Amino acid sequence: MDTIFALSSGAPPAGIGVVRISGPAAGVALQALAGGLPAPRRASFRTLRDKAGEPLDQALVLWMPGPRTVTGEDLAELHLHGGRAIIAAVEGELATLPALRRAAAGEFTRRAFANGRIDLAEAEGLADLLTAETEMQRRAAMVMAGGILSAQVEGWARRVLHLAAMLEAVLDFADEDDVALPPSFASDLDRLGDDIEAAMAVPSAEMLREGFRVALAGPPNAGKSTLFNALVEQEAAITAPIPGTTRDVLTRPVAIAGVPFLLIDMAGLRSDAVDPVEAIGIARAEGEIAGADLVLWLGPHGQGPDGAWEIDAQCDRALSGKPAPALRLSAITGEGMNDLRQRLVAHATGRLPKPGQAALNARQRELLQSAARALSEARHSADPLIQAELLRTVRRSFDHLVGRSGTEDLLDALFGRFCIGK
Repeated sequence: MDTIFALSSGAPPAGIGVVRISGPAAGVALQALAGGLPAPRRASFRTLRDKAGEPLDQALVLWMPGPRTVTGEDLAELHLHGGRAIIAAVEGELATLPALRRAAAGEFTRRAFANGRIDLAEAEGLADLLTAETEMQRRAAMVMAGGILSAQVEGWARRVLHLAAMLEAVLDFADEDDVALPPSFASDLDRLGDDIEAAMAVPSAEMLREGFRVALAGPPNAGKSTLFNALVEQEAAITAPIPGTTRDVLTRPVAIAGVPFLLIDMAGLRSDAVDPVEAIGIARAEGEIAGADLVLWLGPHGQGPDGAWEIDAQCDRALSGKPAPALRLSAITGEGMNDLRQRLVAHATGRLPKPGQAALNARQRELLQSAARALSEARHSADPLIQAELLRTVRRSFDHLVGRSGTEDLLDALFGRFCIGK
């Protein structure tokens, strides 16, 4: 296997640049640059030199023999001064050494997975952690990267294995009169199914990753784009008194009090649009309303979709307001805007994962649904052979979930989300 290296810290220039080396030749590479191996897992101050003996940098170096490392392989780290020229010189020298090459995106983490240091669910959590932009995203990703789902799955797998052993005993000794399934077998299947269903009841990771979708809807000139600009705190949407100014869907991610939102501005809804481009925009707007987690309705009272918040968005103007809106506000004067933000945060927080709660992505949810269906079928089957096969299906779902079996395409897609050096 090749030994890989890459800059694992931020882009230079920086205070420190950390170059990581992982693989069977990591120790040889460290000896070549530092003149010897320091004591394992103790930082050592060394002068790094090229083949000609010329100094490259004075650095702290770490030597960590495998398998007790983050990648499960021999690992070395060079903590350099973070200038571009220094990092380029050290990486250039490493590239000349035999069996060393530059790492691909996510290759360090992929090796950690291949060597059993993390499982697939933890790797997915780590990928989310690297892309987290809000405090809520960071907390949820930390939970997944810390292995909470993996621990749950391992516990469920042990219970399934115990149930499968009971079935195998019945099948192996079918001729013996005193071998039968215990009375608790059916209730054990029910309890395991209930536990999996409870795990699937949490909000989706996609909602957390992409943001709580809030659509601003209503007829033309209802104040949607003005409110949109106020919430995203920039002039993202064009505003004008001309009906039909907004013709396409405009989205912006924004964090409010650490909660991720995806705000959606759209064409004004009306049935008499004659411009074909505006008509397309209205059709797209209707699709966004259907897919939103929450709709802020700025149109006439009672004409919005079910569950929408009635918003009187122009309370600064001498217009006939709504009789009983959820909120009265003005994006121009700022009146009511803080109240709107607070209510949005409170509402979204109730729909997003709680602290310490695992958020399942679509792949994980699909596998758990497959396991839950198989358990339900096993519960209602009277044939031990069918029940045994269904429990094998459950175990296969668990194996796929934590990556004990999987496809290369899935792994390529996952680890491709990582940066070089991670």
